[in-house]
Amino acid sequence: MTENQLHLLLAAAGFQHGAFRDMFIDGFVPPPSSAGPMFPFYDNSLEWDDFGEVINPDDYIIKDEDMDHASMPVDGDLNGKLDEASASLILDTTPSKVVSSEQTVYVKCSLVYMDFEGRSDGSSIKKILGHVSPLKLVLVHGSAEATEHLKQHCLKNVCPHVYAPQIEESIDVTSDLCAYKVQLSEKLMSNVLFKKLGDYEIAWVDAEVGKTESGTLSLLPLSTPPPPHKTVLVGDIKMADFKQFLASKGVQVEFAGGALRCGEYVTLRKIGDSSQKGGGNIQQIILEGPLTEEYYKIRDHLYSQFYAL
Repeated sequence: MTENQLHLLLAAAGFQHGAFRDMFIDGFVPPPSSAGPMFPFYDNSLEWDDFGEVINPDDYIIKDEDMDHASMPVDGDLNGKLDEASASLILDTTPSKVVSSEQTVYVKCSLVYMDFEGRSDGSSIKKILGHVSPLKLVLVHGSAEATEHLKQHCLKNVCPHVYAPQIEESIDVTSDLCAYKVQLSEKLMSNVLFKKLGDYEIAWVDAEVGKTESGTLSLLPLSTPPPPHKTVLVGDIKMADFKQFLASKGVQVEFAGGALRCGEYVTLRKIGDSSQKGGGNIQQIILEGPLTEEYYKIRDHLYSQFYAL
């Protein structure tokens, strides 16, 4: 083929001067039998409604043909015949029974002892005794070294009366205090002013013990004027409740560093006396701040929470 014939063929096929002409014509629709330039990709869009994806119930129905294929044995041939191994498992009619025997199993491992007796260690015992604050303490059931160590700790930090008796040793732990029964004379009670404290009535009494004509002990009025005594405030106050009380009275109050800050300059702190053993601890309330009108106002509110004797 000559060069002129090649140019004529390219021109007839749509080439001119080495460039493509327009190969697609408007309105051209490829026939169904035509092949695409690449593998086709179909985007299956899912339908959704207010309750989620719309499903086709037919997709979840097990067809009868699938059930028939599932019922056929895996190791069978095309005609559904069983092999010898499968047939022996299904058609085995050999008699059988359960046979039990005892065997010794040697456990080759380390054993760890866990104490679940509910006993406390030394530090826990010391903390418990510190919270109980007994007046007298008797230590039993322990080694001599541990008992002596705990005894010295209790003598120093818990109570002054600690006993550690030996085996078959008897000790006397009775109290040295004596109880007496006395009567309140009518002369004394006629001048007593009671104040209501919850379900009880309390009063301050200055009296002396004497005997009546019948020989019983009785509290009698003093023959001389009683000496003055300091005011005793009876009651218990909770800082959280007192904070709400001051807030209801229009006082700006907040907790800061374990103390109750009232207003701008007044601070209220509550201190317990830990030196008292065996309960009945005395609590102290410290009111700090400059002597201003706000100070005396908060002090009056504080006094109103107690009963003064």
